[in-house]
Amino acid sequence: MHLTVHIASQEMVLHEKDGKRSVYSISTASKGTGQQEGSWQTPLGLHVIRAKIGGGLPVNSVFVSRRFTGEIYSPELRKQYPGRKDWILTRILWLSGLEPGYNRHGNVDTMRRYIYIHGSPDTAVMGEPGSRGCIRMHGKDILDLYDRIDAGVKIDIQLT
Repeated sequence: MHLTVHIASQEMVLHEKDGKRSVYSISTASKGTGQQEGSWQTPLGLHVIRAKIGGGLPVNSVFVSRRFTGEIYSPELRKQYPGRKDWILTRILWLSGLEPGYNRHGNVDTMRRYIYIHGSPDTAVMGEPGSRGCIRMHGKDILDLYDRIDAGVKIDIQLT
């Protein structure tokens, strides 16, 4: 089992051992792709799901710095916190690069850049770039993916 992110089509594919494929609409960085810390871009290359965060929490649980805030996202909560730009909701899959010097170690380290696959509000647009570097999914999709994969699953983030 492995995942492939296709930046051009804004899709992520789950490739299962039996040959089945599941395709999810996603949103990657509005600033494009890049490896540098502080770039707000989505990193390319081979990665691994290093950690799964949020199992068992309600749909639309709000995370700040990978911690559940105790809040459940709603339009009213969004109005209360207009400074929160990229809501991290429901589940987090924390990525770690596998290619030293490209997406691992130094100022290109995906994990130290806090790059995740995570849930977003249902109003977030998928199918076009819009995140701050992470890979965003709608809540139902991140729940489905989270329940089907384990930490250690590899993910290839490609331009095509």
